[in-house]
Amino acid sequence: MGYAEHFNLEREPFSNAPNDKFFFNSDQHNQALLRLMYSVDSNKGLAVLVGGVGTGKTTLARRMLDSLTLDKYESSLLVMIHSAITPVWLLSRIALQLGVKSPDSDPLKILKQLYERLLQIHNEGRKAVVLIDEAQMLQSRELMEEFRGLLNLEIPGKKLLNVVFFGLSELEQTMKLDEPLAQRVAVKYTLKPLSEETTHSYIAHRLRVAGSDELLFEESAIDKIHAYAGGVPRLINTIADNALFETFLRHDYIVSDKVVNSVSEDLGLIKHKGTDVIAEAVGNLVQTDDPEEDTHEDLEAIDSMLEGFQEG
Repeated sequence: MGYAEHFNLEREPFSNAPNDKFFFNSDQHNQALLRLMYSVDSNKGLAVLVGGVGTGKTTLARRMLDSLTLDKYESSLLVMIHSAITPVWLLSRIALQLGVKSPDSDPLKILKQLYERLLQIHNEGRKAVVLIDEAQMLQSRELMEEFRGLLNLEIPGKKLLNVVFFGLSELEQTMKLDEPLAQRVAVKYTLKPLSEETTHSYIAHRLRVAGSDELLFEESAIDKIHAYAGGVPRLINTIADNALFETFLRHDYIVSDKVVNSVSEDLGLIKHKGTDVIAEAVGNLVQTDDPEEDTHEDLEAIDSMLEGFQEG
């Protein structure tokens, strides 16, 4: 059973499933999109967006795709789900999504087909754009070289294709598999976790979109959500969703910081300080020069700490 009706919500506000309605245009996401669009509109060739897990790269990729309207752009979004793809598969998929009717099986012929299609797009007064999400999965020099070859498709004074990579921070190392490609990055932006202030705005935004006129969270509860999530939007969603459900089960209407503590612990996001103390004591016992020296007293001290930890 869901909690939406309990809180008078039209829908659950913190699902991690992609939903454009919940897009939160934070300052950094806005800055990122402006830079990526500038790269495309200026025919820079290659732009890169990197960020940690759950920082909103895929959301931004989909948002950018929506911004590339058909009257001005021929665009495509490819999501790399594994690293075993081949250069031929990549070429044919890009060609197909950019409008090549029947890509050939020969890579040289695919390039010729793609070049002719890109010329057609150019003559229509539009720009060709390929967005690659999870680009860190392109873990071979051959694939990186293929993108360098695609960026060489141009006419005098103008590139015919713009490519935007979205990926984890290791994408930078992946691109260095082909150093000439790495040197062609014209625009780069890094997404960072949300600040505490932005986290408050983010949670309020998603609740408004879901139909709530109230915040439904104590201010201190949101502070703790930010702390446990480290400002990562995906984790913020997970904690907030669980906290609303737990509050519903308790027949309450405002999420408290105690509830946030509880669900964050269940999710494994809270590290008990007591375990560190015990680990250190055990480590000191193991490393003693004389294994029998003060062993009885040490074990009693550890037992005492364990009892106190369990009671807490």
